[in-house]
Amino acid sequence: MTTYLTIFGKPRYIGLVGINDEKFTSGWIVLKTVRGYEMGLPGGNLTDEQQERFKFENLTFEESTESVLQNVEFIREADAEDLENYYECRHEEEDALLRARDILLDHDLSMKLVDVEYMLDRRKLFFYFTADQRIDFRAYVRDLAHEFRTRIEMRQIGIRDEARIVRGIASCGRPCCCSYWLRGFAPISIKIVKEQRSALNPTKISGLCGRLMCCMSYEKELYSELWAKLPGPGAKIRTEQGVYVLESLDLGREHVNIRFPTGRLVAVNISEFPDFKEAVLKGEEWGIDKEQAEKKKKAQERIAALKERAERRKLNVKVNARPMRPKPDKKTEKPEKPEAVKTTKPKQKQAKPANNAPKRRRPRKPSTPKNEE
Repeated sequence: MTTYLTIFGKPRYIGLVGINDEKFTSGWIVLKTVRGYEMGLPGGNLTDEQQERFKFENLTFEESTESVLQNVEFIREADAEDLENYYECRHEEEDALLRARDILLDHDLSMKLVDVEYMLDRRKLFFYFTADQRIDFRAYVRDLAHEFRTRIEMRQIGIRDEARIVRGIASCGRPCCCSYWLRGFAPISIKIVKEQRSALNPTKISGLCGRLMCCMSYEKELYSELWAKLPGPGAKIRTEQGVYVLESLDLGREHVNIRFPTGRLVAVNISEFPDFKEAVLKGEEWGIDKEQAEKKKKAQERIAALKERAERRKLNVKVNARPMRPKPDKKTEKPEKPEAVKTTKPKQKQAKPANNAPKRRRPRKPSTPKNEE
C-alpha cells in the first residue's frame, strides 16, 4: 500500500490516504472522512520519514476546528459522474449562501456567514461562520433545515480560516499563502516582527485576516540564529565619539546595519561585529571612517616630509653659498670723479683736385709697318 498526501474540503484539510491500486497515478478520488463522502486531490506519495515529519509539524500549528492532518479512507477513483456532481454542488452553494444570509437577518444574531459546503452525497450542509462569542443558533438551524431539507452543521472558524476559505490577493500581489499552499497556521508574535526590524505599522505587517502575516514566520529560524551572535535589535554602544545604534539585519549578506554618531548607516559583517565593538570602544575608526583617517594621516605625513625636505635644502644653500660683496649704503656720499678735459683737434680738409691738371689720353693702337705687308 502506498500512502499519499491529499487535500479535501473548502478549508483545505490535509489527509493521509492509503491506495493499493498500482495503476493509480494522479487525479481526483472519492474519500470517506469524518465529515462524510467528499472529493480529494492527491499531492504525491510519502515515505515513512516524511509521514513522521508531517505528524510532528502538525503539533506546532495553532488549534483549529478540524485536525490539520487526518487519516482518510480511499473509496474509488473519481469518474465523470462524480466530477459532474462535485461541480453541481459548488454551483448550488452560491445560492444556498445568499438564502442563508437572508434567513439570518430575521434572527438578528451577531455572527457572520462566511461560506457553505455540500458533501458529495448532499446529506450534510456545512455553514462556516465567525463570531466574537458563543451564540445560541438553535432556532436558526431549524429554519435552515426546513429550507434546505438536509442535515445542517454549523462550524465556527477563526479569522485566519476565513481568509483561507474566501481567498484573496495579499499585499505582495500574489494569492494568500493560506489559500493555496500553506497547510497550517504557526503562532506569530510581535517579537518575531521586532527581530526582523520590520515597521511596526499594522497596515504593513497584517494580512487580509487582520492578524500578523504568515510570511513573518518563514525566516524566523534564520533571524533567531543570527541574532544569537548579536545584541538585541536596537542595542546601543556608547563611546566617547557618540552612540552607535544597531538598526537592522541584512539576512542575505549576513550584515548588520549600524547607525554611526554622524548619522551615516554602515553595514558590518556579523563575524566582524566583536572586532567592531572593541575598536569603537577604544576610540578607533571603522570602515570608511578608518580609510579616510588613514588617508588623512598619510597626507599629513607626506606634507611633513616635504616641509622637512624644504628646510634641509635651505640649510644646504646657506652652508655652500659664496661670500657676497657688501652693497654700499645709499646714505654714504660717493667720491666725486674728476671732470675729463676735452681736447679739440683741428679738422683736416681734404684736397680737392686742381682744374689745371692734365687730362688723361686714350692709348693709340699700334700701327703695322709697310714692309711687313
